[in-house]
Amino acid sequence: MTHMHVAGAIHADVSSPGPQWLERPADVNALDASLWSDTTFRGSDGALVTGGMPVTTALAETGSPVYLLDEADFRRRARDFRTAFAGWDVYYAGKAFLTRTIARWVAEEELFLDVCSGGELRTALLAGFPAERIGMHGNNKSSDELAAGLQAGVGRIIVDSLDEIGRIERLCELHGWHARVMVRVTPGVEAHTHEYIATAHEDQKFGFSITNGQAMVAMVRCHYSPQITLIGVHSHIGSQIFDTGGFEVAARRTMKLMAQFRDATGELLPDLDLGGGFGIAYTSDDSPSTPDELSSNLREIVALEARAHSMPVPRMSIEPGRAIVGPSTMAVYTVGTVKPVDLESGAQRVYVSVDGGMSDNIRPALYAAEYSAALANRASHASPVLCRVVGKHCEGGDILVHDVFLPSDIRPGDLVAVPASGAYSRAMASNYNHTPRPPVVAVREGSLTTLLRRETLDDLLALDVGE
Repeated sequence: MTHMHVAGAIHADVSSPGPQWLERPADVNALDASLWSDTTFRGSDGALVTGGMPVTTALAETGSPVYLLDEADFRRRARDFRTAFAGWDVYYAGKAFLTRTIARWVAEEELFLDVCSGGELRTALLAGFPAERIGMHGNNKSSDELAAGLQAGVGRIIVDSLDEIGRIERLCELHGWHARVMVRVTPGVEAHTHEYIATAHEDQKFGFSITNGQAMVAMVRCHYSPQITLIGVHSHIGSQIFDTGGFEVAARRTMKLMAQFRDATGELLPDLDLGGGFGIAYTSDDSPSTPDELSSNLREIVALEARAHSMPVPRMSIEPGRAIVGPSTMAVYTVGTVKPVDLESGAQRVYVSVDGGMSDNIRPALYAAEYSAALANRASHASPVLCRVVGKHCEGGDILVHDVFLPSDIRPGDLVAVPASGAYSRAMASNYNHTPRPPVVAVREGSLTTLLRRETLDDLLALDVGE
């Protein structure tokens, strides 16, 4: 059996320095359309074009590195989910990436919005997003965060502990508010994903266990609370999931729970949320389901379980985030150094260092997420060479793309674009090594709109109150 090391294939017990799925390309300039946004292609001069603008032009205006977000692609993916899941409530998961402009786009595309912090809630409200279309998540919401949501009139709060239910009751009693809540449950489903992004098994921080009866206790507590209206059950089984098998198990167990609650209280809860976690393509080895495929399968699953429990199909909701914003965005970097390294196997790997790294995309270092990359400022007739795209930080694990074939003539000053960078890159970015975070710039029909400006060293030093 082959065991892959989280730092990549160079540390694993394999003879090849690259993963088995990675094939040497016949044309190093070709783009796999499944990895890039709708409007991205290679122009006549060889440079990548997105949103009607060459990336070379965009970087001349924005500087490097930068996240370039294809607005038309974002909106199209939002519409695809809304259309495929017509009759269901589609909540954009703001944790993937959220700004006031993004919140406005989500509202214009007639989606709902999930937030999971006071900051995300304030961003949405400042954008004018309708509070009644907001769902509020979080396993440890503070009293201040809950108060902000209740005062604004959010449509639902997804409760995650008995402590939180108590906080909501006290706030409502004190201020005369009333809360609409869903109880987040853990249906005991092991999604086929990394441990850190699998969220429905028992041994983790989210939700109430169905198995040991905690979920029913929380539901009954909410149901009989004068300050709370219990509207339904919420489940989320993980992230970067490509099929609906796990959702089938989650639907079966959550709808059985709803039937048991009906039998115990005489009350039929109206809402069920199956969460999100729908995967996208980061490499040519990934084959995610389309919104139409997801919708068809999930509708069949829910209808079957409803019949089994002699109950109507609940009002359903889902929460795509990554699947909307992830493919819409590329991160573009400038190459600083190129260093060939001889491996023990006799093979060679080329380390391509760029002006970003784990501060603007922690996912490869955090849980060995895989990405692709392409030379962005020109085409090349050189032969492909196995590369590792790495960052500028003082960490051996500062890797952006573990394994990718790039032209062998790649050199300092070239631009490298990493597709599918819209979700959790800027959202999880840090200032490690006192590095300012890159801007996020939307591109549409040849025009740039800044969503988040570039941080400066002055921004960082303004927080330092020392002498």
